Amino acid sequence: MEGVLFDLDGVITDTAKFHFSAWRVLAREKIGVELPADFEADLKGVSRLESLQRIIHFAGKTGVYSEAQIQAFATEKNTNYLKLINSLTKADILPGIKALLDELQQHGVKLAVASASNNAPIILDKLGLTAYFDTLVDPQQIKNGKPAPDIFLAAAQQLGIAPEHCVGLEDSIAGMTAINAAHAVSVLIGDPAEFPEADWVVPTTESLSYDLLQTVYDAR
Repeated sequence: MEGVLFDLDGVITDTAKFHFSAWRVLAREKIGVELPADFEADLKGVSRLESLQRIIHFAGKTGVYSEAQIQAFATEKNTNYLKLINSLTKADILPGIKALLDELQQHGVKLAVASASNNAPIILDKLGLTAYFDTLVDPQQIKNGKPAPDIFLAAAQQLGIAPEHCVGLEDSIAGMTAINAAHAVSVLIGDPAEFPEADWVVPTTESLSYDLLQTVYDAR
């Protein structure tokens, strides 16, 4: 195991609640639809524009808005989201993640963030974790979002490591599919029943450790 590729939301910190809150406001005020609570799962692990297209489709308004309007909606959602995450601190790092980063660093494992979030640099800075990561993939430079493998392939390439020598950490089906397609080792956080194609599943981030990731990597 030479590298570990981290998703951000749901792996390093939990900003999904802020994303969905911002989407709900936008959907209500601009698209005229109320998003049910269970719709949050449909937006997990996908890009901002893809999330917006799913909301528009849910509202039955596919093809109604111009490209300029869609871009304006996406920008407004992001502005609202940034206001919500302004309160993030080191206390918002998910349990076990800081210890995991320390262990991986001590063992010389290279670390990358492979997130669909354009705000990853801001979030990592607020969490005080920027220095741990050797590289962050810019999702705007990625042609195909998750579940395509592009972002994990780019993360491995930026680290100078073959993806087969990396472990990817995710909490979504789209993320799991992307890691597997990149031929990295997939370790998922959540319910094993939800991720039958993962190489390993842990219930919470607190279960993650260097020894576990190395063991899963060696067993593949």
